[in-house]
Amino acid sequence: MPLVCLHTAEVHRATFDGLRDRISPDTPIQHLVREDWLQRAQGGLDEALSSEVASVVKAAPGPVICTCTTLGEVAEAAGAIRIDRPMMHRAAENFGDILLVYCLRSTEQPSYDLLEHEMKAAGNPHKIAPLFLGQHWPLFEEGHPHAFARSVAMDIRNVVSQRSGIRAVVLAQASMAGAAMLLSDLNTPVLASPVLALKEGLARL
Repeated sequence: MPLVCLHTAEVHRATFDGLRDRISPDTPIQHLVREDWLQRAQGGLDEALSSEVASVVKAAPGPVICTCTTLGEVAEAAGAIRIDRPMMHRAAENFGDILLVYCLRSTEQPSYDLLEHEMKAAGNPHKIAPLFLGQHWPLFEEGHPHAFARSVAMDIRNVVSQRSGIRAVVLAQASMAGAAMLLSDLNTPVLASPVLALKEGLARL
């Protein structure tokens, strides 16, 4: 039985193959890339798109990881692993304010609501500090993931150094994972979603 990854960007195929090769090299992964779904979701998740996502999840031959934060809630309702839930669960265990970093407005509310839910479940009474870095998103869209990661990491580093009380940083989108490696020297943990979601997927096989 394969692990199925549902993406809205082709670049995530290599990310998850690379993680699989490190963690569980014998596990087959089937990738489905639908860039058009994210484009359609920018204007809001309508009933037609939600139904389409749910149908694909339910028809999959194995556990599904939805790597798109914008579509995560709909995919999870259909039985998929929402890529950011394991990360949000881990972040909520860090008692203190949590910096929620994102580059798409369509990601903001789903990510905030999920993190807030996980913090309440963990009994974490602290605040969520949203940080919108949409100015860097064109770098990712134009195929410059390294420049994108460097720009995101630089802004996060500046905010963390200037604001006290931040106990964890959450990179809301899988596309931002490269920034976590560039911030490994921070005393504040910087959490990215792909590796935690993959481990959850492997546990379901």
